[in-house]
Amino acid sequence: MKAAVVTSDKRVEVKDKTIRPIRSGEALVDVEFCGVCHTDLHVKNADYGDKTGVTLGHEGIGVVREVADDVSSLKVGDRVSIAWFFEGCGHYEYCISGRETLCREVKNAGYTVDGAMAEQCIVTADYAVKVPDGLDPAAASSVTCAGVTTYKAIKEAKIKPGQWIAIYGLGGLGNLALQYAKNVFNAKVIAVDINDSQLELAREMGADMVINPKKDKPEDMMQDKIGGAHAAVVTAVAKSAFNSAIDCVRAGGVVVAVGLPPEAMDLSIPRLVLNGIEVIGSLVGTREDLREAFAFAAEGRVIPKVEKRPIEDINAIFDEMQAGSFTGRMVIDMDL
Repeated sequence: MKAAVVTSDKRVEVKDKTIRPIRSGEALVDVEFCGVCHTDLHVKNADYGDKTGVTLGHEGIGVVREVADDVSSLKVGDRVSIAWFFEGCGHYEYCISGRETLCREVKNAGYTVDGAMAEQCIVTADYAVKVPDGLDPAAASSVTCAGVTTYKAIKEAKIKPGQWIAIYGLGGLGNLALQYAKNVFNAKVIAVDINDSQLELAREMGADMVINPKKDKPEDMMQDKIGGAHAAVVTAVAKSAFNSAIDCVRAGGVVVAVGLPPEAMDLSIPRLVLNGIEVIGSLVGTREDLREAFAFAAEGRVIPKVEKRPIEDINAIFDEMQAGSFTGRMVIDMDL
């Protein structure tokens, strides 16, 4: 089968790769679409360790071709996800307390196990979430990671209807964060990005305020105009965005970290303590979060902006991603 495989020179080779037979508890999926995430770029670049030989992809959507004899949660013909949270241990503290993505024995698609940027993929059946009828599978691929990640982050922000939430970074994650915040949580949204085209897209999606940090200081504008945001979600991969988010929220505000820049953020301990500010890290979402995120997308409350590309474009997509030259989400279409 055709697969996008990480090479030792920090590139990706589209090559023929043999897939093994399925085992107990597993299903074989014919992949239709796989979104390209910034985390894929990190994996390709060996930022989290050398992953030479792994098949990338954790925003996969496909149709079940085969199930093991002991599988009852899926059947042939089901359309399912291949997500970053590929499998947990299912037994200990995090898996039994509703925080399964923090499992210390977690497996991640396209990182510790082969992912969905291939014509076929093996999934652990109980961890593959079914896609609702009526939800476009290309759009569903973006919800599988970008959507559920931002949906969970806004949950963590504890935002209430009518309150202000700042979204830092309006790329593949941020434009979905904006839609979940506006259309599911009924919040007022401030979009912050250095790219004017991203901000124009944010306006079209209903942002109540847009700020380009190259032109204005977001923290000053938010404090002056609205008394500070009630919460901020940072999907950007720049240290400056995290520092700004801390300064943009009002007393009692919540800052949710989602993006993964390599640097450490600056934190004023007196400001955090005296103003009761919370800083929370949010890692993707659970299977239940994904079911909910899919359901809202199926209702039309969230519409991912996707562009379909052939798998052979993967290295070009990564180059474009690093250059910040596209809006929305690039999605590998296995039929192109």
